[in-house]
Amino acid sequence: MLKPLLSLTGGLITTMALGIAQAAPLSQEDVSVAEVLRDRALESSDAYSIVESLTVEVGPRRTGTEGDERAVAWAQDKMKAFGFDRVYTEQIEVPRWIRGHAHAEVISPFPQPLVVSSLGYGAATPAGGLTAEIIEFPDVQALLKAPASQVKGKIAFINKRMERARTGEGYGPAAQGRKLGMRAAAEKGAAAMLLRSVGTDSDRFAHTGMMSVDDVENPVPALALSAPDANLLEAMLQRGKPVQVKLDVETERLSDGPSFNVIGEITGREQPEEVMIIGAHLDSWDEGTGALDDGAGVAIVMETARLIAELPQRPRRTLRVVLFGAEEIGLVGAKQYVEAHVKELDNIIAVSESDFGAGKVWRFDTRLPESKFDIADQMMQLLAPLGIERGNNESYGGPDSSVFVARGVPAFGLYQDGTDYFDYHHTPNDTLDKVDPENLRQNVAAWVVMSFLTTEMEGDLGRVPTASE
Repeated sequence: MLKPLLSLTGGLITTMALGIAQAAPLSQEDVSVAEVLRDRALESSDAYSIVESLTVEVGPRRTGTEGDERAVAWAQDKMKAFGFDRVYTEQIEVPRWIRGHAHAEVISPFPQPLVVSSLGYGAATPAGGLTAEIIEFPDVQALLKAPASQVKGKIAFINKRMERARTGEGYGPAAQGRKLGMRAAAEKGAAAMLLRSVGTDSDRFAHTGMMSVDDVENPVPALALSAPDANLLEAMLQRGKPVQVKLDVETERLSDGPSFNVIGEITGREQPEEVMIIGAHLDSWDEGTGALDDGAGVAIVMETARLIAELPQRPRRTLRVVLFGAEEIGLVGAKQYVEAHVKELDNIIAVSESDFGAGKVWRFDTRLPESKFDIADQMMQLLAPLGIERGNNESYGGPDSSVFVARGVPAFGLYQDGTDYFDYHHTPNDTLDKVDPENLRQNVAAWVVMSFLTTEMEGDLGRVPTASE
């Protein structure tokens, strides 16, 4: 393998003095090839052109829309052009929804407009809108504990700020309000729900996102407020006077329809039935162009596979790129994929997903049996020069990947710097100019090391405890 690779790269492969024993799961030859792939990614990876193409030629890709359909066709064309051995789609059934207009304004005591966005699959107001008094809650837990008599007929305002962190760990607590707030408001007889946007910015853009809407008997309108408008509403309430807000929202829930997971494979040369899945999600919300969420991830995993496909011979095992559909509305594509392939899960040796923007990878986590830590240790010797540190063994691999991990599939997690990711997440500001080409190359360099070495290793990675164990 080394001799053909020498001619492919046009340069000398430096043998790495890693001190790796012959009994290790990765041969010195495999490590050397991975080193070359890593360096090629840093020097000449063209992942940026992939995300540029997706955002310019397709744009927003909300599930069940024409943009979603265009994205599926775009992804198939790209994979075929990149020389993947097999490109195909698998249909999934998805709920569909139309976003219409959303207007909000303070009527009294200080009339002012508010910048809002309908939350995903939310309800409309009656024709002509509705006007009601605001009642504020510091978080969704406070709303859940409030007596219905306190909430009935009012607009419940959940005013939970998200904390900024490189790990994005503030997202989960803040997103609980978006997930559960409308349901809680509806059950207590509220007229509507307003939510401080789940984000870390101070821009006057609202952050949309999905809610828990299934089985809500009488859903009410639910809107995200931009951070400055949430601050404004908070300041008005602090003056001690009742605050009346008018909402005028148009949405429509449609019948379920089709979407697709798009799949491309580099077929293994020796053990093609054994598969590593690297994934991203193809859908996006509709108010930006989905450059960070998850156009960058799409570009990273597609470019990773393209670089491996250019090698003189195929990897030992199959590398499968899965661009999941309908992630934004509840991991629908991943869940339906796992159910459709449940008998094949034992052949999936590992899974990983890129779905956290385009910041530099700074940490490498795993979800492996302890007996398999040696493979991660060997990978780290190639990842460390990229500025990546070893993390923990609690990775879920990414949102879609978590569905596989729950069934016992091992996972790798290449975690990106998310310090500013939630400034743009689910907003009109999620656009191509937020993607740094140099950071994208560093991502691909890390991904190609992890992906190639996993497909080439001796032995397997075993299984991890399932969600029920």
